[in-house]
Amino acid sequence: MDQLIELTINQKFNLRVFKDQVQGMSREQAQEFLIEQYKLMMIQNTMYQELLKHEWN
Repeated sequence: MDQLIELTINQKFNLRVFKDQVQGMSREQAQEFLIEQYKLMMIQNTMYQELLKHEWN
């Protein structure tokens, strides 16, 4: 995946911590976690859309 924006040093550290946590999970735990993360991304996207609607109107 091409990245147009670089992560900050703090974000890179947090990503490394996250990677370590995920590697310690069982397959089932990782799948459940991934589904929950996807759900949270969809909620966040909806919130951004609603915010933009209110800001642009």
